Amino acid sequence: MDDAAHVADADRPVFSILSSAYRTEPYLAATIESVLAQTVADWELIVVDNGMSDEVSRIVGRYSGDPRIRLIRQENKGLGGGIDAAAAAAMGRYFAVLDSDDLLMPEFCRRTAAVLDANPGIDVVGIDAYLFDDADGEDQIRSYRQSVGITEPADIDHPIGLVEVIGGEVIYYTAAIRAEAWRVGRGYSCDTPKVEDLAMFMRMLAAGCDIRVLNERLARYRLRGNSFSRDPAQVDAFEDSLMRAFIQATGLIDAPEVKHALDVTLRRIRFGQAMRRSRKALLDRDVAMARVQAKLAFAQRRSARPAAVVAGLTIAPAVLRRVHPVKQAVSRVVASAARRRRKLLRST
Repeated sequence: MDDAAHVADADRPVFSILSSAYRTEPYLAATIESVLAQTVADWELIVVDNGMSDEVSRIVGRYSGDPRIRLIRQENKGLGGGIDAAAAAAMGRYFAVLDSDDLLMPEFCRRTAAVLDANPGIDVVGIDAYLFDDADGEDQIRSYRQSVGITEPADIDHPIGLVEVIGGEVIYYTAAIRAEAWRVGRGYSCDTPKVEDLAMFMRMLAAGCDIRVLNERLARYRLRGNSFSRDPAQVDAFEDSLMRAFIQATGLIDAPEVKHALDVTLRRIRFGQAMRRSRKALLDRDVAMARVQAKLAFAQRRSARPAAVVAGLTIAPAVLRRVHPVKQAVSRVVASAARRRRKLLRST
């Protein structure tokens, strides 16, 4: 039995906010301040120093006068081990994960708790988030959901299904989760690093949990230049974890529509991987490997684009190699123009 079971509901905080700190010392104080700014005061913040950093300990120590803020220190056990260490000590009715370089908006606790309090059948309330650049701190116009390709606004009356998640309905990692649902989802520890939140949400869905999403930006997601999503060398590893998480979740439920969604998604990811590898091999002047990867892409998606690449690699690989830098230059110009337009809109 966990510690929370020994605490009467009246003595439990509404929220347990779980944060694992590892190499985020420059950002941690701002993260803590965003929790302190909540319009609901009934919360606890558990920070796990996930690497025995003296600086993390000092930063959290500045808030030692607030009994709601607690520090746990341990050797690094990965993100899953850090968050689960916080969860093991948590007493709240609702859990929320907060990366130690991201921020909550002041209304996060109030707005999500209102939904859970009024709807006992809902297990998880997700949110949208602002994106902001680490370099200048400015919020982007697009939201987190928009940045991952979701064009429809979230509908709190619509339960999210496993088929939707496998198909691309991304749930922002900071969500209000009933403590009981957290246990059903088996927490963060898993063998799919970088997608711990997704794996947990899918385990919850496979077990029958009800997940909804509020169409409100109630957090701020920091875009760091050294994040894995911006590092091409780590993209394949991320996608491999993503595919394993999808496969594992699909194995938990026997539903033809889920199997079909898995097949479609795996083909899409493998197509993208093969096209990237083909492009890299071509630029490295390994035409044979570029052709192999292009054929693998065509096997996943029998469409005109990979077919044209295969033909080009067979007939005129040198031409394709010259075309690629031109396409990159055009893409950079378009991206630069978009950035200037965003700044102009913010200034008007």
